[in-house]
Amino acid sequence: MKKHLVMAVVPFLALGCGDDFKDENGDGIADGVREPDNVTVVTPATPKGTVSGQVLGTDLKPLADASVEITIGSSDEPLAGTTDAKGNFEFKGVPAGSQVLLTFTKTGYATLRATSEVPSSAGNVPINNANVSFGPVTLTRLDGSLRFLLVTPQGRPAANVRATLEASPAGTVVLKNSDDTTSVVSTVVVEATSDEQGVLLFQNIPTAQELARFTNQTGQYRLWVAPTDSNGDGVPEINGYVDTYTAASVVASSTTRILNLPASQTNGQSLSVEGSNVAMLRGAANGEPLRNMVRPGEPIYLYFNQPIQQNSLFARLTDEYAKESLPVTVAIGNGGYSATITPGASTVQAGKEYNLSVRAVSVETGSIYDRTAFFFGGDPGSGTPVTIVEGRYQETLIPPAVQNLNDGEKVYLTFSAPVWSPFGLGDGRRVQVFFEDVNNDGVPGNVVGELGNPNGFPLTIDEPTSPYVTRANQPERPVFQIDTSDYSSRYSFIYTSGNPSAPYPAFQPNNVRLVVAFSALGNRAINETYQSIWGQPITGNLTVNGITVQPATLPAP
Repeated sequence: MKKHLVMAVVPFLALGCGDDFKDENGDGIADGVREPDNVTVVTPATPKGTVSGQVLGTDLKPLADASVEITIGSSDEPLAGTTDAKGNFEFKGVPAGSQVLLTFTKTGYATLRATSEVPSSAGNVPINNANVSFGPVTLTRLDGSLRFLLVTPQGRPAANVRATLEASPAGTVVLKNSDDTTSVVSTVVVEATSDEQGVLLFQNIPTAQELARFTNQTGQYRLWVAPTDSNGDGVPEINGYVDTYTAASVVASSTTRILNLPASQTNGQSLSVEGSNVAMLRGAANGEPLRNMVRPGEPIYLYFNQPIQQNSLFARLTDEYAKESLPVTVAIGNGGYSATITPGASTVQAGKEYNLSVRAVSVETGSIYDRTAFFFGGDPGSGTPVTIVEGRYQETLIPPAVQNLNDGEKVYLTFSAPVWSPFGLGDGRRVQVFFEDVNNDGVPGNVVGELGNPNGFPLTIDEPTSPYVTRANQPERPVFQIDTSDYSSRYSFIYTSGNPSAPYPAFQPNNVRLVVAFSALGNRAINETYQSIWGQPITGNLTVNGITVQPATLPAP
C-alpha cells in the first residue's frame, strides 16, 4: 500500500515543481498540456481581467469623451480614461478578485458611481481574462431647475432658509459578470438657500421631463428644508420640512411651489390666500388681533394657492372710520403666486385699526378672490398701555344757544388703541363712567354719575362702520363696506338721569374731569376683563380732562 502511494505522488510533484511550463497563449493552461490533471499546471500566476462598458445619454445616444475613472481595491491613484465616439471604454490588466469603483463624469451630466468585483475563478478553477461589463451606463443631463416659495408660519417670506434637494435616479448601470446582473442607480444632490423674498431655487438638476421619461415616471425629487433659528436664541422659529414630488407631478403642474412652513401646500381649488401676515385675508375666522398685526412700514404679504393674473390685484385701504382712502401700492411677484400691498409712508401707526379690501383673479381657473379684512398697526411683542386720547359729545341742538352737554346726549370716548369689551349692550356689568360734579353743587357723589356714587354711566363699545354723521338724511358713506372686529377705539355713553321729569342739568364740559372706573370691576376672569389688541387686561382707571363738541348734524339741503 505505501509503495503504491509514493508512486502516485511522485509524478504530481514532478509536474508541479518543474520550471519549463509556459502559457504563451494566455489561455490559463500550460502549453502542451492537453488533459490537465493538476491545478498547479492550469493556474495563472497573476490572473487578470478586463473592465469595459458603454456610456449613453437618456436618449440612448452614445456619450463620447465622457471621463471614466477606475479605482482598484484600496489604491489611492485611480486610472483615468475617456469614452470613444461610440461611448465605449475599456480597462485591461485589472487584477482578478479586485473590488473596482468606476466613476463616470461628463460636463453637464450627472456623476454616477458603481462598484463590482473582477472574477478570479469559474467554479473552483481560477481563470484569466475575466470580464466585467458595465453597460449600458446611462447619465442624465443637468439643465433643469426647481423653484419653491417659502413662507413662515406668520405669513412672511422665509429668508435665508437652507434646503437640500435630491433628484433620483439620475443615471443607471447594468452590471454583467459571471456571477450576477445587478442594477445600480445614481442621485443628484443640490443645496440652496432662500433669498429675502423666500424664493428657494435649485439649479443644475435633471429636468422633470427627462427624469419622468427616463425612469418610466418613477423618478422623484425629495426636499429637505432645515429648521431655521433666525434670531440665534437656540429655538427654531421655523420647523424642518420634508416632502417628495414625483417627476411626473412636476411635469403636470407648475415648477413653482409654495411651502407654508411647516405646513404642506395644496392646490387645485378656488383662488385663495394661503399665507399672509394679515390672517383675516386667509379666512374670516382668523380675527384675533395678534394674528392680524402689521408693523409700521411693513408691507402686507399675500401668497396665493395659484397664480393670479397680472394687473388683476386691486387693493383699497382705510382706517377704523372708513372716511377716506389711504395710499397703497401693489406689486405681483413670483409669477403671480405672491403679492405685496405697501401702505404709504407713515400710514400704518401702532395701536390703530385699519380695513383692507382686496380683489384678484386666478390665471388657472378665472375664479375671483374678493375679501375685506381688518388689521392693526403694531408689533405683537411690543404692546403699549391704553389711554384716553379724547372725549367728545354729540350736540343735538341746531343751532345750540350755548354749546352745553345736555341730558340725553351721547358722549364719545376715544382710546389710544382698540379695546375689546367682554360685555354687550344692556349688560349691567359694563364699566362705568363718572364726572367729578354732575349737578355742580360741590357735593361729591350725591347723584348718579358723580365720583363717589356707586352708579355711573355704563360705557358701551361704539365700533364705527362708517364716518361720524355730520349731515342729516345724507350721511357720509364709507369708502367701502368694512367689517366689525369687536375691538374699537371708540366707546360711548349717554349722559342722562334716565328720568325725563328730572333731567340732569346742562353744563359746559370743556374743563371737566371724567373717569372710566375699570378698577371697580374688581378681580374678574380674563374673559370678563377689558383688553387691548395686545391682549393686555385694562384694570386701572383711565381719565380725560375736558370734552370737545361734535357738531349737530346739518339739515339736508
